[in-house]
Amino acid sequence: MSSAEPTEAVQAKNTPARNQIGLFSSMAIGIGGMVGAGIFSILGVVGEAAGTAMWVSFSIGGAVALMSAYSYAKLGVRYPSAGGAVEFPVKGFGDGVITGGINLYMWIGYVIALALYAQAFAGYFMTFFHPYSSTWLAKTIGISIVLIFTAINFIGAKIVGQSESLIVAVKLCILLLFAAAGLIFAKPEYLAPSLWPATSGILFGAGVLFIGYEGFGLVTNAAENMANPRVLLPKALYLSVISVIIIYLAVSVAVIGNLRIQEVVAAKDYALAAAAKPFLGQFGFRLIAIGALFSTASAINATLFGAANVSYMIARDGELPKIFSRSIWQRSMGGLLITSAVVIMFILCFDLSGVAMMGSGAFLLIYACVHSAHMKITSETRAKRWMVFLALLACLAMFVILSIYMYHNSKPAVITMVALIPICLIAEWTYRGITGRAIRTRT
Repeated sequence: MSSAEPTEAVQAKNTPARNQIGLFSSMAIGIGGMVGAGIFSILGVVGEAAGTAMWVSFSIGGAVALMSAYSYAKLGVRYPSAGGAVEFPVKGFGDGVITGGINLYMWIGYVIALALYAQAFAGYFMTFFHPYSSTWLAKTIGISIVLIFTAINFIGAKIVGQSESLIVAVKLCILLLFAAAGLIFAKPEYLAPSLWPATSGILFGAGVLFIGYEGFGLVTNAAENMANPRVLLPKALYLSVISVIIIYLAVSVAVIGNLRIQEVVAAKDYALAAAAKPFLGQFGFRLIAIGALFSTASAINATLFGAANVSYMIARDGELPKIFSRSIWQRSMGGLLITSAVVIMFILCFDLSGVAMMGSGAFLLIYACVHSAHMKITSETRAKRWMVFLALLACLAMFVILSIYMYHNSKPAVITMVALIPICLIAEWTYRGITGRAIRTRT
């Protein structure tokens, strides 16, 4: 099949109208995946690296995300699929251990992100309780929110889009209120370029915050549920990334315009709430806490939808044991259940606050692999080769920058991030040796 149109016609025909996702719902999945725990929990870390120039770091990260979105849009239009980026390396690299390893690494990245979002949700939820509340209560809350959205995802793709739309709407209203009020009361002297750190600090900040942009790829997972992915997918990708860039810029300027950078760093995980206090008082603190709950919840919703599709596609094409694609309630939802179970295991056994940067680095590396595979099939996707190459270089550069920062600030995280690569490759090689199976792809 040499063109995308026949494939799209088949997808639209096979997708029931009641389960089709529209433009706004598709954008909501992307925005929900991006504006998740990151904007509420990483501002202090970004401020530590980029200082008062954190908005410049957000601009750089946004530019890298936009370049990657171009590559993903071209691939998603040519190969619309519920597995999204899972199929892209297969199309470029073919069936092999490297391709399987990349897909396993991607699934692990989603699992880490989900556990992080769930723990962030629990952390903000706990601010409404007594400060000496049990740690196990926080873990119970984190597990509960995962189970709630697992149930929502069971209902179907349309419900995912509808629930995501509602959550994103509430979350964005709170963030925009904060940004508007914060910009009005911002102190110009706090924003002076003379206070900016060295260029290296700004670049380090851009690498650290990329986890705030990584969720845009989830839009491609919804391609199979779109009525016309050739039109809707690129629009949803570009509009969601641009919307998030604007939100991040407004929020970051509002934060550094109302708090000295030392206060931002001291506030760490609740920098947004601390920044709201000067002009909104305790009401602002609570409002931002509520916004954080909606934000992390929507990130869980969108990422669980994508991760479940990833594990299902991996299973369907033979990447993991068949239990991952077992038919449950006449749906192929085994991947959803197993993904949720592994996330809960991470919540119970690990504190993932120190692994947040590892997740960011993992997705930068995954995006670089996808762009590298895309370079081999630009004639099929009709993408501009130089644009895809630029996206590849940008992701690799950010990965190197982030790795350097992690080496100086969190060696266990960078060691874990790198160690997962050979682990995934060995697991893929072992499974292939045992089963002798090959990956099946769509034509």
